[in-house]
Formats: sequence, C-alpha cells, structure tokens
Amino acid sequence: MTPEHIIDRLQSASDGADGRIRSSRGVRRRGDSDLDGHPPRPGRRPAAVLVPLVRHEAGMTVILTQRTAHLTEHAAEVSFPGGRLEADDDGAVDAALRETEEEIGLARTRVEVVGRLDDYETGTGYVVTPIVGLIRPPFDLTPDPFEVEEVFEVPLAFILDQTNHELRSGVFRGKERRYYAMPYEGRFIWGATAGMLVNLYEVLREG
Repeated sequence: MTPEHIIDRLQSASDGADGRIRSSRGVRRRGDSDLDGHPPRPGRRPAAVLVPLVRHEAGMTVILTQRTAHLTEHAAEVSFPGGRLEADDDGAVDAALRETEEEIGLARTRVEVVGRLDDYETGTGYVVTPIVGLIRPPFDLTPDPFEVEEVFEVPLAFILDQTNHELRSGVFRGKERRYYAMPYEGRFIWGATAGMLVNLYEVLREG
C-alpha cells in the first residue's frame, strides 16, 4: 500500500460536496451501537481526530495513543490524537492538527493532510471527523503526560487484514451494543477507534 494509492483512494472516495468519505455501505457510522449508520442525532458535540499514517521505508504504520487512566472520558483507552472543536478552531482539520500538537507534540508542519473518513458518532455524545494525514520520518514526539500514557505504531498491513477485525457485543449502560475490536500485541483497540480503522480499510481496499 503506497502513499500514492492512499491519496488516490481517499480522493476518489470523496462525495465531492464536503470532502468527506463515504464507506462502502454509502452511509455514515453512528457509533458503537449501530454499525449500519444514520445521520447524527441532535445535540452531538463536534470533535476531530488525526489518523496519522507514517511513511516508513519498511511499510506504513498508524500512530495511536494509550490514554492515561485518570481521565474522565475514555480513560486508559487506545485512541487517535484529537478532541473536541474549540471556538477558535478553523474547522475539523485545524482542530485535529491542534489537538495532535498538544497531545503528542507532532508539529502540524510535519503532517500532509490527504483526506477524511466518515463522521463517527460516539456513545459519549460526540460526532468525530477523522482527518487522514501522511507523516514522513524522522519526527520528534513529546507526549503530554497528563493525557497520554504511551504513543505506539501499528502496521497498516495489520489494519488492512480483515481477519483482524473482530465484531463483538457487550452491555453498556443497560443496552447491548456491537463494536469492532482489534487486539494487537497486548493492546486492545476497540470502539470508535477500531470503527474508524475499519472505515479506513473499507476505503483503501477498493480498487
């Protein structure tokens, strides 16, 4: 999977109106409980994350973070760098790049933004826009110790292998929910993060 192929797939999958990607099912996802997707429910808070793809010579990887255990939301979970849109953010791209700088110290000048995936509605009340960016090594990271326990990379080839996409179910807040999970080397990638990675797989597998 070359960077050129990724850029081509992201651009050709865009609907041409707002630049967002449509999945192979032609709908946006709506969080962990409904994998078929619907328009976001009213009152959802906008957020954005960066899906950072690193252009290593040996093969591309995806940067992920392990959040610290004391956070009030998504504590100790694996996630992309990102967060809610602030009043002075100039849209989702600006928010994703700002949050990435704040969380892991990756300068926005190191990120080549190449597209975005489906909006993803979470069970915690956010509508998240995933922004896909390419990063060329070498680069320096300085994680924020309050928010980030660890930064690690997962081979893109692992994400693009559908046998690693596990569809599970569980009871959350009294309701049964379905969610994707991708266990990787002792880490548990699940929920919104895994769902966005599945969406990335859907886009890149075409063509």
